[in-house]
Amino acid sequence: MNSRANQLKAFDRLLTIMDELREQCPWDKKQTMETLRHLTIEETYELGDAILDNDLQEIKKELGDVLLHIVFYSKIGSETNDFDIADVCHSICDKLVHRHPHIYGDVKVTDEADVKRNWEQIKLKEGKGKTSVLEGVPKSLPALVKANRIQDKVAGVGFDWEQPHQVWEKVEEELAEFKHEVDQGNTDAMENEFGDVLFSMVNYARFLKINPENALERTNKKFTKRFQYLESKARSLNKSLKDMTLEEMDVFWEEAKKL
Repeated sequence: MNSRANQLKAFDRLLTIMDELREQCPWDKKQTMETLRHLTIEETYELGDAILDNDLQEIKKELGDVLLHIVFYSKIGSETNDFDIADVCHSICDKLVHRHPHIYGDVKVTDEADVKRNWEQIKLKEGKGKTSVLEGVPKSLPALVKANRIQDKVAGVGFDWEQPHQVWEKVEEELAEFKHEVDQGNTDAMENEFGDVLFSMVNYARFLKINPENALERTNKKFTKRFQYLESKARSLNKSLKDMTLEEMDVFWEEAKKL
């Protein structure tokens, strides 16, 4: 691994290149925070894909892309004298020190749960004009991720179940209510109850230390791999999937499950 001196030298190199690109490259000169925003989101998802694939070389590349965006935003901020990369670094350093009083202060904790509770309580005190821990959950998060963050947030201030079996009982209760609305055929009520089922399942996953987003994405990848195997087998037989029976497709599907 590189020494701290080499790490700082590499970061300085990136800052220098960013200065040069912003001054000399037609594309980089035109960018604003607004034009970079959707690209940043895309890069973050690409990093997430690499992490799920456990591809360490790809993770390294994607981390570089995300870091570039952080430096880019900071460069733009410096041009209007609002903030620069040093301000960004000091801001997160100050926040980390303040939110870890068990490391940088005299607060005592016994486990991770204590740390999380302290974190949320400190955040609530920090928020100017904020009256809810949920105000820190971004509105634009995907619904599944948002549900998980909401439950994390409220658990951090003590609003939580005590045992996993209690959460599972809630899942069963919500499933029964969903089934009732399905039997009634009320589409709006079905959607409402289905949302409750998903929310309760996310909560149960949290109790089991399962990340629901990762779990669902693993299933997406698994299904995609198996379906693409099915497609390739159909092509090898010069057949179209729509011309095959479910029984024929199931043979290849079972083969795919063994791969």
